[in-house]
Amino acid sequence: MSDKQDTPTPADAAAEATTTEGAQAGTQPGGTPPSDAERIAALEAELSQMRDKWLRAEADNANLRARAKREAEDARLYAVQKFARDVVETAENLRRGLDSLPPAAEDEAELLAKLRGGFEGVERGFVAMLERHGVQKLDAQGQAFDPEFHQAMAEQPAPEGVEPGTVIQAWTPAWTLHGRLLKPAMVVVAGK
Repeated sequence: MSDKQDTPTPADAAAEATTTEGAQAGTQPGGTPPSDAERIAALEAELSQMRDKWLRAEADNANLRARAKREAEDARLYAVQKFARDVVETAENLRRGLDSLPPAAEDEAELLAKLRGGFEGVERGFVAMLERHGVQKLDAQGQAFDPEFHQAMAEQPAPEGVEPGTVIQAWTPAWTLHGRLLKPAMVVVAGK
């Protein structure tokens, strides 16, 4: 092989350029230019492809915007989820403290009655503040067992007049944040 055979000549380059220009101009394989109807059909097909690509891109952008908006809203609503879970633990501890006080009696000391009343007022205010911020307390006692909101800790035979699958005792309430479960209720369920 010689260098002359490997190196394209100016005539070869010109012929290649003519072939490339002809292909770009839309000449047919026989070297004849396409008819107007063929060019229009080719342009309409290309327009249809471009329109399809454009519509798909628009749909993708609309989906992306909707997903970004939904994610931003979720982030705004649920960013405090860990904090809220800790706060509801405090609310439950306050309730446990109130439940550990002796039952109210007519002859009890005035100081004990005032302490009980004060702590009950604090609890009401605390729970109301949680509700203002989207944290809801769901009492489970007497409700049908719902695995989405209840965690069964035990099962006992159903008492007289109670349907099986009913919560007969709730150790703690369920808590939600804007409808999403924060903490399930710990419950005892009536068995068969």
